[in-house]
Amino acid sequence: MNEDENPGPEAEPAMSEADALRVELADMRDRLLRALADVENTRRRAEREKQDASQYAVTRFARDMLQIADNFARALAACPPEVREAADPQVKAVLDGVEATERQLLAGLERHGVKPIDTADGKFDPNFHQAIAEVPGNGKPGGSIVDVVQSGYMIGDRLLRPAMVTVAKREAGNGADTKA
Repeated sequence: MNEDENPGPEAEPAMSEADALRVELADMRDRLLRALADVENTRRRAEREKQDASQYAVTRFARDMLQIADNFARALAACPPEVREAADPQVKAVLDGVEATERQLLAGLERHGVKPIDTADGKFDPNFHQAIAEVPGNGKPGGSIVDVVQSGYMIGDRLLRPAMVTVAKREAGNGADTKA
C-alpha cells in the first residue's frame, strides 16, 4: 500500500484542526463586520441627533418670539388702512416702524427655520390647524377654513404652533354631523 493512498491517523486530526480554524476565522469575521456596522450606526445616530439639536434648539425661544410677532400684528390690525391714511405723520411713522420691526422679526425667525403654515388653499388639516369655532361658510364648503385667527408656524419639519382657524359649518342636508 502506498503512503499517498492511506493518509494515516495523524492527517485526520490536522483536517479537523484546520476546519476549526476556518470556523473560528468565519466567526471572527462575522463579529468584526457586526462591530463595524454597530459603530457606523452609532455614528449616524449621533450625527442625526446633532443635526436635530441644532435645528430645534431654538424651539422654546421661537415660541416666545411668536408671541411678540402676534402683538405686532394685533397692533397693526388695530389701525385699519383708512384710519392710517388720515393719521398724523408722526402716528404714520410709528406704525411704519412697528411694521418694519414685525418684518424684521419674522425674517429673523425664518433664517432659523421658523416658517408660517400656509393656509391659502383653505383646506383644514388637523395636523397643522386648530379649529376654534364653526361659523357659517358664506359659500365655502363645510369643514374648510373661513378665517385665520392666529397664524401657525413650523420649525424645520415639526409643528411649532398650529394655526388657530374658524371653519365653515357643514350643511345639515349633506348627512354630516353639525356638532362641534
